[in-house]
Amino acid sequence: MQVELVWSPQAGDVRQLNLLVPAGATIEQALRACPEFVEQLPPALLGVLKIGVWGRLMPLSTPLRERDRIEVYRPLTVDPKESRRLRYRKSPERVASRHRPLGGKIVL
Repeated sequence: MQVELVWSPQAGDVRQLNLLVPAGATIEQALRACPEFVEQLPPALLGVLKIGVWGRLMPLSTPLRERDRIEVYRPLTVDPKESRRLRYRKSPERVASRHRPLGGKIVL
């Protein structure tokens, strides 16, 4: 059966591979069968990474189905809230959304 593997080894670099795995294969078996993915990853790290199928976190023991998309998630390097605070400090202007409805107000 055919599955898709997507991962990002570093920011801005997204890799995508189509894999042929036997029926009933698990996520872990599919990942270990991909030499391009395994050579970039120490074997002990496989149990630490967050891995999902179609955007939902799944354990490595999950059996795959035809046309599943396996996604390997990198850990966050910066807290999103802290990143927003740093951006605001650089430019303290209030950012207003252009898509917010006016709520019945009339602009003249």
